[in-house]
Amino acid sequence: MKNLPTLIIVEDDVFMQTILNQCLSKQYHLTTFNNGIDAISFLQQGNIPDVIISDLNVPLLDGLQLIEQVKNSGFFNTVPIVILSGEKSTEKKIECLEAGAEDYIEKPFNPREIQARLRIILKRMGKLVNT
Repeated sequence: MKNLPTLIIVEDDVFMQTILNQCLSKQYHLTTFNNGIDAISFLQQGNIPDVIISDLNVPLLDGLQLIEQVKNSGFFNTVPIVILSGEKSTEKKIECLEAGAEDYIEKPFNPREIQARLRIILKRMGKLVNT
């Protein structure tokens, strides 16, 4: 089996978890969390993914707080974060991008769009596996 890039998905909606799993599991190794606290704990245990995908509105530690915690860390502050959200607010997008998010994708999304955006991020990082 080829060495797949690793993604952490932070999403509390089971339906959205299923969609993300279906559209990404063939190209990526996925680890999914229902909230930001569990994701941060996983990172602090030394599990550093290639990309974090997080819903903006998850319990305990939301997407924006997750960005801030990751970007303020000395160990995983270079991990790109992609925010998924049903919020269409330009202000919220700007707030996330200025906090350090690599990208902001609105729900509902086209699975091909998220795949393309992830490929661009990984290519820029030099971690693209032939897909």
